[in-house]
Amino acid sequence: MSFNLANMPYVERAQIEAEKSRLFTFWQSNLGKAKAEASRLISEKSRRKGKWAEWVRGELDALNPHEYASLVRLEVNKMMAAANKR
Repeated sequence: MSFNLANMPYVERAQIEAEKSRLFTFWQSNLGKAKAEASRLISEKSRRKGKWAEWVRGELDALNPHEYASLVRLEVNKMMAAANKR
């Protein structure tokens, strides 16, 4: 099976492109909110100590829709990586 879009039927390519467009719009609309949520989660690290990672997983699992939870997870990972470089 080829994953080259040029080899796919027009209808299938159009569906893929529409989904990419939808996700890009979602990302643009929710990035600021996701960064704020990620900051909130990270701010709890010192208070929750060793239980923080488990707590964050629970918080992320509770977020909806799935795309938003993934966006917040990505921002948490970016912020943690940046903090660890200091």
